[in-house]
Amino acid sequence: MASTAHALHILVKHKEQAEDILKQLKKGAKFQTLAKKYSNCPSGKKGGDLGEFKRGTMVPQFDKVCFSCEVLTPQLVKTKFGWHIIKVLYRT
Repeated sequence: MASTAHALHILVKHKEQAEDILKQLKKGAKFQTLAKKYSNCPSGKKGGDLGEFKRGTMVPQFDKVCFSCEVLTPQLVKTKFGWHIIKVLYRT
């Protein structure tokens, strides 16, 4: 079982906007470019890069997706902060 993950994310307030960003990603848009443009999180300035983090570091819903989803496939999840599009780069 993986104990760390490295992920990118884009944080927005509304589900509709998150779904629109997900559609743009599926059409080939660059994750980092969209993160810089839309993300409400300070990590947006770094293309949404959260770096490597340990299991249990992030809020539960975010953590669950990061440690169970398919790597490199953007996922949509809601937390108390808003809507996240998460792209896990790798797990160790």
